[in-house]
Amino acid sequence: MAFEMFSIAHFAGLAAAVILFAGIIVFRKQMRDPGVNRTVRYGLASLLIVCEASLQLSYLLEHQWDVGSLPFQLCSLMVLVSAVLLLTNRKKLNDIVFFLGSMGALQALLTPNLDEAFPHFRYFHFFIAHIAIVGAALFILAVERYRPTFRSVMRAIIWLHVLAIPAAITNTISGTTNFMFLAQKPGTASLLDLLAPWPWYLLQLEAIVFALCMLLYAVIWLLDRWLKREGQTARS
Repeated sequence: MAFEMFSIAHFAGLAAAVILFAGIIVFRKQMRDPGVNRTVRYGLASLLIVCEASLQLSYLLEHQWDVGSLPFQLCSLMVLVSAVLLLTNRKKLNDIVFFLGSMGALQALLTPNLDEAFPHFRYFHFFIAHIAIVGAALFILAVERYRPTFRSVMRAIIWLHVLAIPAAITNTISGTTNFMFLAQKPGTASLLDLLAPWPWYLLQLEAIVFALCMLLYAVIWLLDRWLKREGQTARS
């Protein structure tokens, strides 16, 4: 059975995402305890690593592994980068995970590029991996109190282009892969359907990525201002 967007299976995945995200926000103070913090970070990182390892194993067991199985899609890269950030707590990776991870994974959750439906393994892998990526971004924001700046936006965009290099090279050499959708639009419905044909939609994506990053930055900035104002009002 093929996966259908906005079906019961799709809404179930979105509901699981909302529950996890709400849990991180509600219990953010408890997660700042060193022991709890370490447990959550390592647990989330392990989940991300298991997701990618199990996907690669499934390709091998099904005799389907080929060049297209390389983890060069944006969200596949974010699975690995998010896991490294959670395990090492390297602050330099915050910009990549927060902007690129959350944007890519949220778009994937809303418009899944997925062929297999529930209860296929790929269905569970898809939603668990993408929910965990956004969970990692939300964790560093709500628990670790990461706050982006305008420079964070620019660093994230630069990193996006760096990460696109191996994807573009592989697409060109193989002639069959479409990592990061640089070669063509995805076969399933997505937001890219609203853009111009290839290659012009790549130029449009440059502007869209910058606008979305700035929107994320503005939302966090405004939310911080509002919380500070509410806190001052409560103390007065």
